Amino acid sequence: MDAPVSDENPICSAKGCRVDAVWVLAWNNPKIHTPDRRKTWLACDEHREHLSQFLGVRGFLKDVVTLEEWETGPPPTATS
Repeated sequence: MDAPVSDENPICSAKGCRVDAVWVLAWNNPKIHTPDRRKTWLACDEHREHLSQFLGVRGFLKDVVTLEEWETGPPPTATS
């Protein structure tokens, strides 16, 4: 179910869904990934909650952000 977030028209990772993605669900399986590793699933508005719950009950879900926020990344920090 992993989907790259760099596709021109990213689609939802839910099985059988072909709707454009709006959300990025960043997750990590602590049994096999280092703490800083983030895998991603993409979600449309309809499947965001279902996919979040699936990852959440397993303790994998780390963050849910809009696709736009994910693509632009964190704002640069000011240095003095």
